[in-house]
Amino acid sequence: MGSSVLTFAVVAALITITPGLDTLLVIRTSLRSGRRSGLLATLGVCSGIFGWAVASAVGVSALLLASSVAFGVLRLAGAAYLLYLGVRMLWSRRGPALDVEPGPALGPLAAYRTGLLTNLLNPKAGVMYVSLLPQFLPHGTTALPTALLLAAVHNAETALWLGGLVFGVEHLRRWLRRGGVRRAIDRVAGAVFVGFAVRLTLETTR
Repeated sequence: MGSSVLTFAVVAALITITPGLDTLLVIRTSLRSGRRSGLLATLGVCSGIFGWAVASAVGVSALLLASSVAFGVLRLAGAAYLLYLGVRMLWSRRGPALDVEPGPALGPLAAYRTGLLTNLLNPKAGVMYVSLLPQFLPHGTTALPTALLLAAVHNAETALWLGGLVFGVEHLRRWLRRGGVRRAIDRVAGAVFVGFAVRLTLETTR
């Protein structure tokens, strides 16, 4: 059991530090709305990880792989949400008055919800858990408690990594809030989210 947890921790750590939607979302949320919102978005992402772990343990993620219809619906829902986020990021940079002023801070619930939905509506997170998690479940153990233990390990690594990024953004915030820098960050973030949305839509329609 101990060796399985340790091996999973190494693999999950590598996945965690690989730049992706969660990382991009937390950085941008911290930049525009401050440390508190960034940490709440991180908490939302961690909650999503637990959600996928439970789903994997009870077979929901397996259903998504077995049913092309169910997986297609989740892809379209995820694509729509990512498109909404991406367009909002791109549109927020229009207007010169926004160049030097921070954006409106997200409320606690909105920041948490954005992190949660971004993770839950990413079908690749479900595929990762259903394909990765079973490999680290020792024979003879109950699936759900063990899955939650592994998810707790992944959550701890995610919280440390994303939390560190939040505090890093806090220290660099004055520089990052410069008009040109913020405009570039929003354009890159928005383009990435829109790109993922388009990719998910195209994969669904094939």
